[in-house]
Amino acid sequence: MPQAQFADQITLAITGASGAPYALRLLEQLVSANYQIHVLMSSAAKVVFKTELDEPWQNTPEFFEQRFSARHGQILLPGKQDWFSVVASGSSAPKTMLICPCSMGTLASIAHGLSDNLIERAADVVLKERGKLVIVPREMPYSSLHLENMLKLSRLGATILPASPGFYHQPKSISDLVDHVVARILDHIDVKQTLFTPWGYRPEN
Repeated sequence: MPQAQFADQITLAITGASGAPYALRLLEQLVSANYQIHVLMSSAAKVVFKTELDEPWQNTPEFFEQRFSARHGQILLPGKQDWFSVVASGSSAPKTMLICPCSMGTLASIAHGLSDNLIERAADVVLKERGKLVIVPREMPYSSLHLENMLKLSRLGATILPASPGFYHQPKSISDLVDHVVARILDHIDVKQTLFTPWGYRPEN
């Protein structure tokens, strides 16, 4: 159970696909929504962050708390082999997990139930407990193998939400495109967001 001062718990896995800005914006929104977040970063994700972000990055609770203006204990950083983390247990893991961005390697491992690291195990737990697993793949083009793995996970109950922003909201910047994808993720886990106005709605509505 989350500590009393937090609305709920959630697991956010960040893997080695391109798309660090999606993960950062999503984490900002979850902190703002008062979630306690278990952040699972793969080794490849740390390489991607170093490549894509124009800022220094440290994988420590202190750095995350300062970077995201989070309260002490709001962002938890279990290691990839931390089998005693709550996310590894069906009896205590958060019921919702996001993988953003999701590499095709991670996708394949989850689809085949490998559970060789904490990200894969946490996803396996959410699936077996009939929780909510949202996978945000970032790759192009998709091979038939990628598509088969996505279909398999979709049939198991996961939501496949590709990082494919729309343009009907007339984006003016890269940040607008990032916000569109993050907003769609938040909509699927029932977290209120004000990043963009849904299709068909106007301020006067």
